[in-house]
Amino acid sequence: MAAAPPVAPPRPGATGNCHGGLSRGAAGGNVRHARAGFDSATSQGGCGRRVRAARHSRRAGREIGMMHGLSPSFLRTAIAALAMLAFAFPDAAEAQDSPFAPGWKLDPAGSYIRFSSVKNEKGQVVAETHSFAAFEGGIGPDGTLSISVKLDSVDTKNDLRNVRMRFLFFETFKFPEAVVTAQLSPDMAAGLAAGGQKAVAVPFTFAIHGTERQMETTAVVTAETADRIVATSLQPVIFRVAEFGLEGNLRKIAETAGGFDITPQMDITYQFAFDRATSGGEVVIVDAEAATQPAEPVVAPAEGAIETKGEFSYEECVGRFEILSETGNIYFASGSAQLTPDSAYVLATITDIVKRCPGLRILISGHTDDVGSEAMNQGLSERRARAVVDYLTGQGIEPGRLFATGYGELRPMVPNDSDFNRGRNRRIEFSLYK
Repeated sequence: MAAAPPVAPPRPGATGNCHGGLSRGAAGGNVRHARAGFDSATSQGGCGRRVRAARHSRRAGREIGMMHGLSPSFLRTAIAALAMLAFAFPDAAEAQDSPFAPGWKLDPAGSYIRFSSVKNEKGQVVAETHSFAAFEGGIGPDGTLSISVKLDSVDTKNDLRNVRMRFLFFETFKFPEAVVTAQLSPDMAAGLAAGGQKAVAVPFTFAIHGTERQMETTAVVTAETADRIVATSLQPVIFRVAEFGLEGNLRKIAETAGGFDITPQMDITYQFAFDRATSGGEVVIVDAEAATQPAEPVVAPAEGAIETKGEFSYEECVGRFEILSETGNIYFASGSAQLTPDSAYVLATITDIVKRCPGLRILISGHTDDVGSEAMNQGLSERRARAVVDYLTGQGIEPGRLFATGYGELRPMVPNDSDFNRGRNRRIEFSLYK
């Protein structure tokens, strides 16, 4: 039997460089390893497995060549092909790595959240689009997505309308955030390479104003680069206010803004840009509980989209106190002038506004519904107004700026013909004087 031809030893570096970039392939050529879209970076463990597979391929090739008398050049070509296959197809353990690792961070500058509302004002249908200026979030390595929206940043391009949305609709002094959470699955990212695009149906949880609902959206996901993805709403997400217990607040908005009708749903559109987190970078993951539990009372409200900084003008002060008079969020124990802990949220906001309206005197008046005798309601309204004055002086407001009076049931805001309206009439009002 003829002796088997000698087999050329493998050249140094034939297994390639496991750190990305250009590396020497098994056949001596240059091989570029690149990540695309959601695909995760090659791990050192995975690279080691590929190196071992390449070595096994060369050893098997030499043994086959010795048995069949194949030429050295043919063996080198076959070994190179086997090594390339070993690098191209990772083993099962590596294939199961999360495509979301090491996490993705939301880029607010490349993102937006908008919502539109429709109102009927004197027979004319008017559609308006608003937005939020502050939000944060990200995608965790396990595919957990969360986005927190700061409701105080609502921007309607009108100062007093912003205040109405904060105080009357969202009640941000009590529920400052809305939170979106979702669990993304690896198949949502399948086949998405850099420069590619696909539509993905995403079930999610939406939490706002103490209520949580399961919803779904279809997003068009674009992999702009290997390290940046952008998700844009394919159709608007329909937000029905009654499903979140906000129909009464919407009614307050309509009545205080002029008595027009507002369609009880809003269309939400979005664009979220995410950048792959760097090694050791922080990915913000928020809890939906933040939107379903009342916030701790704060000394001052969060800064809004176009909120005036520092002292307010006289007109801004008047507008804010007119709206605060409509909130109905100063609470007393039944039949008494004892403020309840729930009042702390709006009272903290009132304290901040009073301090930012220096030099103005404030008349604080109490009002009741028509339940009970007129004399009882008169006395109760006076005591409740005095309780608010005492609270504000306790927060450092000069006593000489504050005055209290009561009107009992004599000045109802709306007819006392329903529980909702009676609740509106039980209120504290603020009037300003220079």
